[in-house]
Amino acid sequence: MSISTHEKEYVSTDNLDLLLNVLPPHIRDALSGEDQDDLLIEVVLDLGRQPEARYPGRAVYLTDSLVTREEIQYVASRVGHFTRDNRAGIERTLHRISAMRNRLGEIVGLTCRVGRAIYGTVDIIRDIVESGHSLLLMGKPGIGKTTILREAARVLADDLEKRVIVVDTSNEIAGDGDVPHPGIGRARRMQVPDPEQQHAVMIEAVENHMPEVIVIDEIGTSQEALAARTIAERGVQLIATVHGNTLENLMLNPTLSDLVGGIQPVTLSDEEARRRGTQKTVLERKAPPTFDVLIEIQHKDRLAIHQDVADAVDLMLRGYIPGTEIRERHSGGQFTVTQPEESTGEDAPPFYDERRSPVRRKREAPAATGKGKLLRIYPYALSRDRLERAIVEMGVPATITADLDEADVLLTLKSHARRQSQRLREARGRHVEVHAIRSNTLTQMENFLRETFGKSHYADGEDAAMQEVEDAVIEVVESRRPVELSPQPKHIRRMQHLYIERSGLLSESKGQEPLRRVVIYPHR
Repeated sequence: MSISTHEKEYVSTDNLDLLLNVLPPHIRDALSGEDQDDLLIEVVLDLGRQPEARYPGRAVYLTDSLVTREEIQYVASRVGHFTRDNRAGIERTLHRISAMRNRLGEIVGLTCRVGRAIYGTVDIIRDIVESGHSLLLMGKPGIGKTTILREAARVLADDLEKRVIVVDTSNEIAGDGDVPHPGIGRARRMQVPDPEQQHAVMIEAVENHMPEVIVIDEIGTSQEALAARTIAERGVQLIATVHGNTLENLMLNPTLSDLVGGIQPVTLSDEEARRRGTQKTVLERKAPPTFDVLIEIQHKDRLAIHQDVADAVDLMLRGYIPGTEIRERHSGGQFTVTQPEESTGEDAPPFYDERRSPVRRKREAPAATGKGKLLRIYPYALSRDRLERAIVEMGVPATITADLDEADVLLTLKSHARRQSQRLREARGRHVEVHAIRSNTLTQMENFLRETFGKSHYADGEDAAMQEVEDAVIEVVESRRPVELSPQPKHIRRMQHLYIERSGLLSESKGQEPLRRVVIYPHR
């Protein structure tokens, strides 16, 4: 692990007075009394409720009186036109006013969100932005993705003098009105008349205006994902945001997984399966990723960076956790860069080139304890019911114990493992293996069981199940009639669904566990 330190500063500007001027006078006066303008996130006006100001971690009622229709109309008449996505703005500012409507289309609620151009936020990833690599940002709403996009557009256009075009669907990047906000510098802005036409405007930007860089906010449909791939294949640098929090979320999203190369089931030859040390049917990446680098914004001051998306996806599909570079901003604008640990030949998978990206070692099976073949698991800070369900669905020889002395392995969350509680120290003192998973979910528990019991427990069943789905697909295509497959565990059904989708057919899971099975339907 290597750590480097950098000193940077950043400042913000928000034109808050222009937002306050559209609010009713008594609400404006109440806001000025709070004296925390620099922390204000949004003002909420809902019909028949008290007006509310929201700050980080708290909300404040501004007056005792209830919001009236006249007050809502007062605000709506002083902002720009509401588009089909029920958003409006104030010309040449980044403030956004979003409307809620009743069934008759009348506005009954407004969210007046403060927009800020923060200069300097991109410094923490400036080297990546300037590298020319396509960059994808992920993170929860409100965490600062759009702010980074805006600053990246300005840096590339002003400092590097590149031809930059911002595809601004909701006018969030460059503000409302026909003249873009100075926050994007010399970058040009293309507005989108209808959110459903974002993909068309993306292609139009490339074909008509010869950009070197295109900046896009919120890729959310398969058409937009395809347009992004088309743009990247023409050699244009893309900087975009997408729904989701982690790379794993994106890989499991059937609509957007193409952004990281897409996933498909592949049947290997016997020789290749032996060389890799896997079952014959595996999941693999379909194509090169649209984006070279992916950044998970864990917090506004903490980023996890996958410097090579292709390598990261390949590793995750093979059951490994790719190392990520962590960058953190501290007070005063200082930030640190923590590099992942370099892998060694022993840590790398036998079928993987050790010269590629850093990788953490795959989870080992617990050592033999002399207590028999049945694995006894002690769950700590985990859902016992979910773990029992995972054991049943996976069909593995494991059981849950409430006695630490009988346990072969203690299973807990990574967040608890880092704290080194008394129970974990007791387990290690009694030579009980301790394993940690990321979250208290059924999927994470199934992954642990699958990796713990190894390929030998699943290989025969998976091969037979995938051979069955291959034969059934042929039968459905020829007969044009539905075919029902044999009951399978959840992880095998997931692979069957992927294979069926890739074959151009439809499928669904029916029945209750442990008899839940896949039904294939002809494409209509």
